[in-house]
Amino acid sequence: MSDTIFGKILSGAIPCHKVYEDERVLAFLDISPLSTGHTLVIPKEPAPTLDALSDESAAALGRVLPRICRAVIAVTGVKEYNVLENNGASAHQAVSHVHFHIIPKPSRGEGLGIGWPARSLDAAAGAELAARLRESIR
Repeated sequence: MSDTIFGKILSGAIPCHKVYEDERVLAFLDISPLSTGHTLVIPKEPAPTLDALSDESAAALGRVLPRICRAVIAVTGVKEYNVLENNGASAHQAVSHVHFHIIPKPSRGEGLGIGWPARSLDAAAGAELAARLRESIR
């Protein structure tokens, strides 16, 4: 993991505009922002995807994400924003290290633009899938 850009930022080999840091989490400004205030929040644990992350690091991210969102809102004055986390190349993950984007949405022309090709969920198929997921979580 230290060979990713985030590993290099964590080791100090590449500088960043640090926003927040504790023993498990680092947050810094994105160098290619979609809007002013676009912030990346990463665990110090080098997990490539969210499912590979420890519960401890996941909890640490969950504790600080709202706090960083509040800071982005306070500083930018933008109350609408996206929190984005991708897992795997086909899901548009560019760096193989868990990272969350906090992206302010000040206008239609700035921030994250997404398509959402929604489908309908068949009731029987949904019930069966939910049961399988519940069993897998146990």
